[in-house]
Amino acid sequence: MKRILLALSGAAVALTVAPAYAQPVTGLVCVTYKGGVCVKTKKVRGEAYKSGYVFGPTYAYTSLSDLPQPLVVQNKLTPDHRYVYSDGYIYVVDPATYAVTRIINTMVP
Repeated sequence: MKRILLALSGAAVALTVAPAYAQPVTGLVCVTYKGGVCVKTKKVRGEAYKSGYVFGPTYAYTSLSDLPQPLVVQNKLTPDHRYVYSDGYIYVVDPATYAVTRIINTMVP
C-alpha cells in the first residue's frame, strides 16, 4: 500500500510540474505533442518560417493593433496585409496567396 501511495504522489507532482517545462524556449520548436504536452523539440536556427511559407485562410492571424506599435510605425505595416507574430518574428502575409512575403526580426538588440 505504501508503494502505491508513493507512486501516486510522485505522479501527482510530475503532472503539476510538467506544464512549467512545456513552455516554449527561444531556439526550440515543438514537433510532437502528447496529451497537449510537448514531448519532442527541435532546434531552430533563424526564422521558424521561411519566405513563401503558406499559412492558409483559416490561420488565426494577429491583428495589426495587437502588434507592438513602435514596430508597426518603424516597418510601415498597414492593414493591407495579414500578420503572424510568433517566436520573435513578425511574418507579413499576402492576403491573396496567404504566403509569407516579409519577415521582421523583433529581437534585434
